[in-house]
Amino acid sequence: MSLVIVGSVAFDAIETPFGKTDKIVGGAGTYASISASYMYNKVKLVGVVGEDFGEENLNLFKQRKINTEGVEVVKGGKSFFWSGKYHNDMNTRDTLITELNVLAEFDPKIPTSYQDCEYLLLANLTPQVQLRALERMAHRPKLTVMDTMNFWIDTALDDLKEIISKVDVIAINDSEARQLTDEYSLVKAAEKIQKMGPDYVVIKKGEHGALLFGEGRVFSAPALPLAEVFDPTGAGDVFAGAFIGYLAHVQSLSFNNMKNATIYGSALASFCVEKFGVERLMNLSNEQIHHRIKEFVALSKFDM
Repeated sequence: MSLVIVGSVAFDAIETPFGKTDKIVGGAGTYASISASYMYNKVKLVGVVGEDFGEENLNLFKQRKINTEGVEVVKGGKSFFWSGKYHNDMNTRDTLITELNVLAEFDPKIPTSYQDCEYLLLANLTPQVQLRALERMAHRPKLTVMDTMNFWIDTALDDLKEIISKVDVIAINDSEARQLTDEYSLVKAAEKIQKMGPDYVVIKKGEHGALLFGEGRVFSAPALPLAEVFDPTGAGDVFAGAFIGYLAHVQSLSFNNMKNATIYGSALASFCVEKFGVERLMNLSNEQIHHRIKEFVALSKFDM
């Protein structure tokens, strides 16, 4: 049984107070699949790139044993490109360039070999593409998780609500949760989102951790204080990938495992921000991950 991730595979150019990059590999599907591969060994990616992406960059996925049969390479096409500049607080950024290129006509193709999907992550894409990907699954996955962003709340709200109604878990940041529900209280926002369909709502709060809502309970995951944050790009996608990857690994959807998945997601995201792009993610050891998990546990463990 496999974990299928549908998401963008792209080029990014990033500028932060710590430096800047030329074109580097990015995209929600890229970040999510790499992080998930540390949790689970049957990750299959669906996406689209242009001919300019090149075999060398596709080999990044092969290094992590990620199946790329579902990544379409458009001959003569150009890959999705995004360029952004982060402000000094690293919580806000300006988009400088967005070139959809082949992503503008992306029609997700689900190979026959992917139809053993038990776990499905619909990474941040247009709600229409997320819907088509889900509809093209031969059977309903055991768990479907989705991510989204404020742009789709602004421009495709009806389609977004439709896909939200069909998933089990939604991962969304705090500002998006408030925008989607018109509720400032995150507790009330989560309640409203659950009424839209998902059993579980994960609200990501960046440097302030994450909240998990489900089964009438709430879990608060801390954020690890880091001395330096080089590049927050993709951290939310990394969180989602590790979250569903952990659940695929343990093969259990109990609330306790949802809590553990939230911690694993937070831990992998904390690695991501330490370098530009996927550089830090590509070469983690199990020992480093386990040590980081222990740091997260120590942050909130106390006796009374």
